[in-house]
Amino acid sequence: MAVRRVVPNILSGAAQESREFYGLLGFEEVMNHGWIMTLASPSSPAAQISVMSDDRTAPVVPDISVEVDDVDAAYGIMRASGAEIVHPLQDEEWGVRRFFVRDPSGRVVNVLGHR
Repeated sequence: MAVRRVVPNILSGAAQESREFYGLLGFEEVMNHGWIMTLASPSSPAAQISVMSDDRTAPVVPDISVEVDDVDAAYGIMRASGAEIVHPLQDEEWGVRRFFVRDPSGRVVNVLGHR
């Protein structure tokens, strides 16, 4: 299993202000579903930040997202390790397959793969 990218998720009710602030650092909006907006660096597209007001299909807003090349394998590894699964593995309507797991520090990690 390989990691493709890691994206911090910022819980915020100030999406427009965040877009403007991170725009000053060179980020541009690459995705916006209304409740989640992702900003990326044009020169390094894997360098991203997501701003979320909530998560439409999960019980909590994750702290970070980790995209992997095999999300099913990652899910199996996490379950076998005894890690706390916060949100079960499922396919989302926007084209990702994902689950949430809690890390040892208590942070919620959204582990995903694109279909």
